[in-house]
Amino acid sequence: MVKQLTDNPHGQFTAEDYTVFVVMLSVSAAIGIYFGFFEGKKNKTTEDYLLGGRNMKVFPIAVSLIASQLSGVSIMSVPAEMYSYGAQYWIIAPTMIAIVMIINYIFVPVFYNNQITNCYQYLEDRFSPAVKKFVTFTYVLNIYLILPVFIFIPSLAFAQVTGINIHLINGIVCCVCIFYTMLGGIKAVVWTDVVQGMIMFASCFLVVAIGVVKIGGFGEVFTRAATGDRLNIFNLTFDASTRQTFWTASIGNVFLWTGYLGLNQSCVQRMVAVPSIRHARSALWIFCAGFIIITSLNCFTGIVIFAKYFDCDPIKVNLVQKADKLLPFYVQDVAGNLKGMPGVFISCVFSAGLSTMSANLNSLAGIIYEDYIRPFKLFKHTDSSANRTMKILILFSGLYCIVMGLVVEQFGHILQMVVTIASVTQGAVMGIFCLGMLWPWANKHGALWGSAASVIGMSWIITGAQFAIRNGDLSYPPKPTSVEGCAEYGFNVTQSILVQTSSTMTSDSGFSIYKMSFVWYSTVGTFLVFLIGIPVSYFTGSQDLSRMHAKLISPLVHRWLPNEITKNELVLKSSKVNSEDIHIKECVFATTEQQKNKDLDNSNGHVL
Repeated sequence: MVKQLTDNPHGQFTAEDYTVFVVMLSVSAAIGIYFGFFEGKKNKTTEDYLLGGRNMKVFPIAVSLIASQLSGVSIMSVPAEMYSYGAQYWIIAPTMIAIVMIINYIFVPVFYNNQITNCYQYLEDRFSPAVKKFVTFTYVLNIYLILPVFIFIPSLAFAQVTGINIHLINGIVCCVCIFYTMLGGIKAVVWTDVVQGMIMFASCFLVVAIGVVKIGGFGEVFTRAATGDRLNIFNLTFDASTRQTFWTASIGNVFLWTGYLGLNQSCVQRMVAVPSIRHARSALWIFCAGFIIITSLNCFTGIVIFAKYFDCDPIKVNLVQKADKLLPFYVQDVAGNLKGMPGVFISCVFSAGLSTMSANLNSLAGIIYEDYIRPFKLFKHTDSSANRTMKILILFSGLYCIVMGLVVEQFGHILQMVVTIASVTQGAVMGIFCLGMLWPWANKHGALWGSAASVIGMSWIITGAQFAIRNGDLSYPPKPTSVEGCAEYGFNVTQSILVQTSSTMTSDSGFSIYKMSFVWYSTVGTFLVFLIGIPVSYFTGSQDLSRMHAKLISPLVHRWLPNEITKNELVLKSSKVNSEDIHIKECVFATTEQQKNKDLDNSNGHVL
């Protein structure tokens, strides 16, 4: 009689599991009903629908940022990354401290000083309408490419543990997300994120704790992981073709995540939904702490999974088709005998996917309405007509995600795919905002040509890389796994047949730009904007600083602006905070005429 590899070989999803899952979806729908109907009178204006009246609380916004940015892709693919390639990716967790500092002190002051609600409006104010239209188009295109992935991944997990058709569950859950996002606007999105964020944290913690106990403690987990070379987080090689190194996980992810978090409309929309810049910064620091905790849990989950199957890889014995399906298999294995626990995990993955999808649907509807529908004046603009139009846009965008699930199903490694798709435009977005805020001499010609060169250049590099992958010239073989212990589980396999190499590339033809690690794509795209944008600005006549509005430039570089510009525009104004916090002041900008009016009306105003 042979041992069983899993404690729950049949992978049954019990009535308790279905109950937990249905309760999670029902709570999300109920929040949408509440804000859509019972709070309807407070949600009539466009500002209420998109920004919650700019009076949202700090903690819900912070949790919403955590839930929406840590998508189902993170919950499912980060453990798969750890299992296959080791712990190098974890460096992104402490790196988030630097990322939040950059956002808080470069981008957030500019957005608040200009009363930005649509972050791409800044590009029109700083450069020209053409620049805004180009970057907005790249954002919309990017979201439509990547959004179906975010909700399809949870469906993948559900199908793995239940056997239900993946497209059926994808359609059902998408419809729930469309429902509450349409009805409740940003308030429903934020408060469902809070509920879903709590589910995510609890589930991640329980999955790790149960696994560690069943393996025999932390010592055994780390011993097995070290034996399998899964704990090296300081690969300091400068080889740009290596999939993950210390430099890609730190420097590369700074460019990727700064653009994704600080310059993504769905995130900016949350930052400006709180009363003041002080509240926005506090929300981002809370997000930072939550991100580090949940990302660390996700990474450690991958190490625990490797320790569980260190002598018999489920992928090699065909119990799991690919690494991205390992986590639901593992949960069903170690916790399948605990009533409701698999349901909690599936709720966690769906919570992450729903949070990301709802956040993007809400911001996408606002962008499309303001930039592509309202300018044509097809109907009289009112808050009621605007809200109705945005709800229709959310409906059609959600239905599109359901249909695109048929395409996403054919993709390979999910984390690599998501980063690759995002990087086509992420570098251009990061570069053009930094060019505008940090290089006062940049003009509209440099911005437009720089961002266009970045998108074209990255499209060329990424397309070449995809052809290299298809032809077998580029691959990232995972670290070796063992099948030595599979015989005692009844599997007739041999290690010699199934062992894989741990080299990074399959081709020895030397370095090529197409072999560059996908983590560097956003970094290269950002530098392309500066490489083209600065010379073009110089040769077409640099921006006249005497006509520059200081509020459009990050405070970090004000020292290079003419003194008369900053003195005429910069005024101090009391924060919109509680009376006990009234001593806190913030820098905001106003025109000279506005300053005179404020001096007459507000005795608290002081000219610097």
